[in-house]
Amino acid sequence: MIVGTSHFDGTVAILGLARSGLAAARALIAGGNQVLAWDDSRERRADAARAGIQLQSGANFPWRDISALVPSPGIPLDHPTIAAARAAGVEIVGDVELLWRAMPERNFVGITGTNGKSTTTALIGHILERARQTVQVGGNLGTPALSLEALWAEGSYVLEMSSFQLDLTRHMSFDIAVLLNIAPDHLDRHGDMAAYTAAKQKIFRSPRLKTAIVGIDGPDTLRICNELRQREGLNVIPIATGRRLLDGVAANGGLLEDHGQAICDLEVARALTGRHNWQNAAAAYAATRAMGIDPEVIARALLSFPGLAHRMEHIAAIDGVQFINDSKATNGEAAARALACFNSIYWIAGGRNKSNGLRALHSNFRRVAHAFLIGEAEQTFADELDGRVNYSRCGTLDNALDAAAAQACADGRPGAVVLFSPACASFDQFADFEARGETFREMVLNLERRHAEQARRHCA
Repeated sequence: MIVGTSHFDGTVAILGLARSGLAAARALIAGGNQVLAWDDSRERRADAARAGIQLQSGANFPWRDISALVPSPGIPLDHPTIAAARAAGVEIVGDVELLWRAMPERNFVGITGTNGKSTTTALIGHILERARQTVQVGGNLGTPALSLEALWAEGSYVLEMSSFQLDLTRHMSFDIAVLLNIAPDHLDRHGDMAAYTAAKQKIFRSPRLKTAIVGIDGPDTLRICNELRQREGLNVIPIATGRRLLDGVAANGGLLEDHGQAICDLEVARALTGRHNWQNAAAAYAATRAMGIDPEVIARALLSFPGLAHRMEHIAAIDGVQFINDSKATNGEAAARALACFNSIYWIAGGRNKSNGLRALHSNFRRVAHAFLIGEAEQTFADELDGRVNYSRCGTLDNALDAAAAQACADGRPGAVVLFSPACASFDQFADFEARGETFREMVLNLERRHAEQARRHCA
């Protein structure tokens, strides 16, 4: 836990007591600060009270005595408590910036983008660990910023940054910043694509930024890359997939290339399946090369990367059918990247729909043998698939998995895949994408156990 966080003259208010908020409260108290905290969840308030954190309703925070408000990233910036803090002239700051204030001499690598940022963040951390570098990995990925260990010697913080977190980092400086891609997402929060894109660009506003790494496969990020190239003294590295780049890093047909020179064959990296993961690998390579890591070390680390849970995670093979958990695909663009990796797909999709629906997937519908729809989006997705893809309305994940497994087995198609890539948020039936993915994994493993038991009985 980071305990050297800034000492404020007055009280620090915490709004939201999920993982990042609770970690921030503990770190601030350990640093000698007076803290008041609030969360609308009774269960989270109880957890905070057991941790010795003083609670007070956000509607009654004594603003004249408060120096800073630390909101959880998921709380909208127009929340009444945040609006009241702004009106009172109270500083609004995120937990990631508090980490940077505590450890300003360390190296900070930030990764953002609509899709792929978790895998890229973990991949950079994996490469640095294999290179025997001191590194802490977190942020939007798993470990909250203020729960990371203090790096008092040389070392690097590698942080996944959501657009919500970037909105709360006004003064923080990254040394290396990565922008992978931009596609419609979180428009209910940001309002439109222009505002969402502007939030993502905040990762590059640091005055001490040395290296900017930008995916140029899309028009918005290509424009951003060209704009960054006008900044004096900034090392800008473009990354691309499906073509050769003589002035950057590219995954050209699965072959990772650095300025046209072959580095390694990503086709043999099982945890980096698909063009979207090749973009992640290119970004991780560019970032760690900028940190001085030898290309051969990076190549070996890329091929040994174990992957992340709920992101194209191979769970089991049953009667020749592969079962893939891609619960992290919470929007259409992410699901499209998953569908592009396979043929003969028995696709489980649905949940709480986002504004972009399935538009990004239309070109990959030909890969889908049958779709199994669940959740709040079931009717909307059925309307969109009607006449394009055969589908079944299943309601719940367990019904969808049973139906998909049965049909995949009955059809007997070579290379069949039951792919859980929802293209939706999880909040209609699950707490988050992780809980949804864990449920799918356990269901598949139970299915595998039942199949093995039936095989044993048949043999007996």
